[in-house]
Amino acid sequence: MEKFIKLIKNRSDIGAGTRGSDLGIDAIEIAAINQNSDYFNQFEFEDVKTHNESIYDKNRSSSAKRIEHVVEQCTRVCNAVKKNLEGNYFPIVLSGDHSSALGTLSGVKAAFPEQNIGVFWIDAHADLHSPYTSPSGNIHGMPLSAALGDDNLSCQNNDLAPETQQHWEDMKNIGFKGAKVLAENLIYFGVRDTEEQEDKQIEKLEIKNYKVDEVRYRGMQTCVSEALAKVAHCEVLYISFDVDSMDCDMISYGTGTPVSKGFDQYEIIAIINQIIMSKKVVCIEFVEINPLLDTKGNKMAETAFEVLESITATLILPIE
Repeated sequence: MEKFIKLIKNRSDIGAGTRGSDLGIDAIEIAAINQNSDYFNQFEFEDVKTHNESIYDKNRSSSAKRIEHVVEQCTRVCNAVKKNLEGNYFPIVLSGDHSSALGTLSGVKAAFPEQNIGVFWIDAHADLHSPYTSPSGNIHGMPLSAALGDDNLSCQNNDLAPETQQHWEDMKNIGFKGAKVLAENLIYFGVRDTEEQEDKQIEKLEIKNYKVDEVRYRGMQTCVSEALAKVAHCEVLYISFDVDSMDCDMISYGTGTPVSKGFDQYEIIAIINQIIMSKKVVCIEFVEINPLLDTKGNKMAETAFEVLESITATLILPIE
């Protein structure tokens, strides 16, 4: 049965340390308009209700800022993704900050509770902190810890209030009680800016990270094929694309935590398209476009739209 693309727009930035990624979706739409593209008229879309005004609330937890509202937002995203997957749609989730990925992944797991989910995390950052380890308290650095259900308590450096602990437990159980993905089914592409606590988790959990230099040295197709073989037992795949996986010096600084020496947009397109060709991808997410930080006009959103348009073309073409 043919699947139809649904754009899920989640204009939330409350999990980030820098404001502005909530404007990323509008910036992509402006990029499309400026390129005379009717992309955003071609597909059905759904707006997820947000709680961005919570940034004005006094933070009750410095180790997990606005966690009660992030739980609420991720639950909304989870429900939207689950509903659309069950309605035979292919969700392309356009989000603000990366904390949303916990909601998206929870929605995928809720729709496929008996399936193994493979996760391709294309990002400069590992996002493996928990409230127990985070040096910033920004939850966009924690979605994978929640999805894995692993708090990394051996590296604990924060004491949590009971209220924060309960919110974190709620966060780990959104949509589906327990872990959404197993560590062996998680693969990084481009991660290059991590803290010691995350490095220890990556080593402990044996998470494979295809670094930029490795991909270029060994070859894109070789690395992606190897990665797909690692998750061959997974029935469904989810791709999370953070634009900071791209080289900020080459592309743009229009993202909350830019990191140099990343991929270019053509490498990102090639990676995502090859994963799509596996026929197992059920959901793709774009995050962390921040036009307020862009020193090149709307360059980051324009580049993200280039990626979006290219991978969508692959999605809608029949795969032989």
